[in-house]
Amino acid sequence: MSEREPLFSPKNIKSLTQPINLNNPITVQVLGICSALAVTVKLEPAVVMSISVLAVLAFANVIISLLRNSIPSRIRIIVQLTIIAMLVILVDQILKAFAYDVSKQLSVFVGLIITNCIIMGRLEAFALGNKPWPAFLDGVGNAAGYGMILIIVAFFREFLGSGTIWGYPVIEKLGLYELGYENNGLMILPPMALVVVGIIIWVQRARNKELIEQN
Repeated sequence: MSEREPLFSPKNIKSLTQPINLNNPITVQVLGICSALAVTVKLEPAVVMSISVLAVLAFANVIISLLRNSIPSRIRIIVQLTIIAMLVILVDQILKAFAYDVSKQLSVFVGLIITNCIIMGRLEAFALGNKPWPAFLDGVGNAAGYGMILIIVAFFREFLGSGTIWGYPVIEKLGLYELGYENNGLMILPPMALVVVGIIIWVQRARNKELIEQN
């Protein structure tokens, strides 16, 4: 009888931590870019979207992993989409009940989590071939890597574009407007999200030789 694998074995830790940096779904795999454009004008909706994707991806990975031996291969995509849709509807209803204003800001983008290629990719590439606990860690890790980029982009876009952080008027409180500072209106335009993501990718690759060698 083989020994039971530790919950936080090196392999499981790698599944959790690698997507945050060396295999980040946005900056390395270049997935989920649409969200970086759509919901990063302000920090609050970016954080809520990150939490929503984390909940959907983590639980979808676990459910698919539990069902992996009983899902016929020919209908696995339909099953995956059904499970994701169920979780997204649940998240959407929770947001409408407890964070209605943010739900309005996110608009249709919560619903579009159903077609998020990061989620479908992890279900196909990992959950279908692994046990529930590693699948859960993989989901949390990839969602954390995704959310980290969204939050960084939203922080700089809101701070430089609106002079606020989470709606709080930081620039005004610091008295920088009186010194002649003006908000950069370009930062709230969608193309600037790509510029900020590009800068993050440049910094990441400059600091990690492993990513340069992969190319």
